[in-house]
Amino acid sequence: MAEAHAAVAFSFSITHEGWDVNFDREVLHLVWQSGVRSWKKRIARLLNNLHNGIYPGHYSYLCLIIGVVSAMHLYGQRVPLNLPPKILSLCPSQTLYWQLGACTITSLSYWLSAVYFLRYSLKMLFMYKGWMYESQVKGSKPSLATRIWAVFVSIIEGWNTPKLYSYQSSLPRLPLPSLHDTMTRYLRSVRPLLDDKSYTKMVKLADEFENGIGKKLQRYIILKSWWSTNYVSDWWEEYVYLRGRYPLMINSNFYGIDAIMLHPTSNQAARAASIINSLLRFRRLLDRQELDPILIQGMVPLCSWQYERIFNTTRVPGDEADKIIHISDSNHIAVYHKGRYFKVIIHHKGRILRPAEIQMQIEQILKDTSEPQEGEEKLAALTAGLRRHWAKVRQSYFSKGVNRLSLDAIERAAFVVVLDDFPYEFDMEDPSKLDNYGKVLLHGKGYDRWFDKSFTLCIGNNGRLGFNAEHSWGDAAVMSHLWEWVITEESYEPRSDAPIIAHCLEYILLEESENIRFDHRGNALGNPEFTPPPPNRLNWDIPKSCQCAIEESLHIANILINDIDLRIYVHDNYGKGFMKSCNLSPDAYIQMALQLAYFRDAGKFCLTYEAAMTRMFREGRTETVRPCSQESVAWVKGMEDKSNSIEEKIKLLKIACANHQRAYKDAMCGKGIDRHIFCLYVVSKYLEVDSPFIKEVMSEPWRLSTSQTPHGQTKKLDLKKHPKCISAGGGFGPVADDGYGVSYIIAGEDLLFFHISNKKSCPTTDCHRFAKKIEQALADMRQLYVDFKN
Repeated sequence: MAEAHAAVAFSFSITHEGWDVNFDREVLHLVWQSGVRSWKKRIARLLNNLHNGIYPGHYSYLCLIIGVVSAMHLYGQRVPLNLPPKILSLCPSQTLYWQLGACTITSLSYWLSAVYFLRYSLKMLFMYKGWMYESQVKGSKPSLATRIWAVFVSIIEGWNTPKLYSYQSSLPRLPLPSLHDTMTRYLRSVRPLLDDKSYTKMVKLADEFENGIGKKLQRYIILKSWWSTNYVSDWWEEYVYLRGRYPLMINSNFYGIDAIMLHPTSNQAARAASIINSLLRFRRLLDRQELDPILIQGMVPLCSWQYERIFNTTRVPGDEADKIIHISDSNHIAVYHKGRYFKVIIHHKGRILRPAEIQMQIEQILKDTSEPQEGEEKLAALTAGLRRHWAKVRQSYFSKGVNRLSLDAIERAAFVVVLDDFPYEFDMEDPSKLDNYGKVLLHGKGYDRWFDKSFTLCIGNNGRLGFNAEHSWGDAAVMSHLWEWVITEESYEPRSDAPIIAHCLEYILLEESENIRFDHRGNALGNPEFTPPPPNRLNWDIPKSCQCAIEESLHIANILINDIDLRIYVHDNYGKGFMKSCNLSPDAYIQMALQLAYFRDAGKFCLTYEAAMTRMFREGRTETVRPCSQESVAWVKGMEDKSNSIEEKIKLLKIACANHQRAYKDAMCGKGIDRHIFCLYVVSKYLEVDSPFIKEVMSEPWRLSTSQTPHGQTKKLDLKKHPKCISAGGGFGPVADDGYGVSYIIAGEDLLFFHISNKKSCPTTDCHRFAKKIEQALADMRQLYVDFKN
C-alpha cells in the first residue's frame, strides 16, 4: 500500500502531547498546479464561449461603433433612433461620463442587434441545400441562386474568424419530414424486397397508419422539433445506445487501424509515447477551440458538438440504462499492461509531457515485473459483458474504498492505453495477418480493453497500433477525424513545442526518410527536460465472489469472440481515380458493387443500411441511406442477364448510381426515412400504442450494414506528397445474426479497404467468401468500361 500512503498530502493527529500536522509538499504542489491549470482552462473556455456567442460578430466592431456614436453625439449629430438622449433622460446628471455611458449602451444595443441579425441570416442561409443537388461535373456552373447564396455566406462569414464551436448557434435545426413523404419514400424503398402480395399488405398498413394513429404521433414529434435542438439525437443516443443491455464489445464498439503502409518504429514505448503526445495535443486544440471546423465546399460547417466528448469520457453502466459521464479536464491516462493497471500523469508545469518523457514512463511500465493482483488481469471483462450484470457488480464491489479510487482513475482518465505483449502484423502476401490485426482491435482477448471508455488506444509490441471506440458518445466520422489528424501529425508535421535543435533535426530527417519522430534506434526524438512522475500502480481488493462475476462476463465475451469472423480485403487493382473517370460517385459505385456481390453470395436482395451524416444540422448524427433500391436491383439483374449489351448495363449502372447519390443527399438534408420512423416508434411506446405498421418496420433486419470511413477531414493530409500516410480504416460487427457488417475506406486513387464481419454460427454467411464476391464484382464493373472503350 505504499502508493496509497504516498497519495496522502495532509494528515492531522491528536496525541497526549498535543496535536500534530504533517503534509507532503510535493503532493500539495501537484494539487496547486492542477488547480491553476483548471482555472486557466475555465478562463480560456469562458473567453471562447464569449467569442462563439457573438460569432460572426467581433469585439473590434463594438469599439468602432462606440467611437462613431460618441463622436456623433458629442458633436450634436443625431444618431439612429436617437437613443443617447432617451437614456440620458433617465440619468441623474448630464456630465461627460454619463453621456459616454449612454453612448456605450446605445452602441452595445446596435452591435448586439447586428450580431443577432448576422447570426440568424447565416442560419437562414445554411438552410438552403440547393447547392448539394446541382451537378458536380467538372466544368459545370452552379445556378444563379447558388452563386448569390455563396456570395452572401462568404460576406457574413468574413466578419470574423471562426473557432471550432463558433457555428453551433448558426446551424439550423434538423427538419421534420411530413408523414406522407416518409410513407411514400418507405414504400418505394421496400418495393424491390417484397413480392406483390407482401407489398400490397405493406401499402395497406402504411395507409392505415398515415390516416390513423400516425397523425397523432406526428403531432408529438412536431412539438418536440419546436422546443428541442434536434428532434432525433437525444432519443437516438438513449434508446439505440444507452438503453441497450447487450454487450458493447463487437455489438456496438468499433475499431480503427494504423497507417499500415508506414512502420516508423518497432519500439513499443517510443511509438506509444509519440501517439499519446499527439492525442494530447489534439485534446489541447479542442480545449482551446483552435481546431478548424469542418466546412463543406469551404463554406457550410458541420456540427462540432460530438467533439466535446472525445476525451475524458466514459459510459457508466446502469440497471435500466447507462449514462455518459464527461469531465471537463483530466491530467492523467490509464495504462494496462500484462494484467496490471497504471495511472500515468501527462502534464508538468502547465505543459504536456514530451514524447521522450512519456517514453520514460511507458518503459517503466514495460519493465515492471510485478504480478497482477487477484482479479485485476481480467477486470475489464466486466465492460465486455452484459450491462445489467456490470451495473450490479459495480455497485456491489466498486462503489467505495480502494476499488472506487482505482476505478475512478480509469473512468476519469483522458483515455485508456493498452500495451499488448504480442505484435500487430501486416503482410500483403498473407491476408490472415491483417484479419487478425482487426480482430485484436475489435475485441482483443475480451478482458484487455476497457470497452466503456470513449476510446482505448492499443499498441502492439512491434510498434503498430489502433483503437477501439465506444459508440454512444459519437460517431465514427469524429474518431476518424481524430485518428487522421494524429497519424498525419506523427508522420510529417513538426511539433511546435519541440526545441529548436530538435526541429532542425526533424526537418533533416524529413528530407531523408520522412521519419521525423524517431531516431535511428527507434526512440522518440529529443531529450527529457526532467524526470517525469513515475506511473502509479492502481490497487484493487477483489474478493472471490467478484472474481466469479468477472468470469461470468468473460464467459459471455468469449462466446461473442468465438462466433465472430472478420476479413479485411485490400483492393489495389484500382480506386476512386477510375471511378471518377467513369463520371460516377465513388461511394455509389462501391455500394452498387456491394449489391451485386450480395446478390451473387445470397441469391437474393436484402435490406441494406448505409450511414449518412446529418451534421449540417445542429447536434446531427446519422441517417440511413437504403442502397437496395428499384434502380440498383434493375442494374444487378441487368448485369446477370447475359443477353444485355454493355451499353445497357452501363446505362443501368449510371441510373442506379445517380439514384443512390440523390438518396444520400436526401438523407444528409434531413429527408431520410428511418430516423423519422424511429421517433414515431418512440412516441408510440410512450403512449403505449401498438401500430402494426411500425411493428413491421422495426422488425426488419439489416442483413447488409455498411458504412464508409471518411478521410481528408484535416488540411494536414496530403496524399499526393505522402501517399502512404493513410489509415486502413476500421470496422464493426454485423448488425443481424445472419448478415454482414461492411466498412470501407477509399484510401487513395488506387486503393480500397473493406472490413467485412459475420457470425460463424450462421451457415449462410462467410466474410471470406463475400470478400471474393466483392473482388469479382469490382472486376466485372471495371471490365464493363474497358470493353465499352474498346
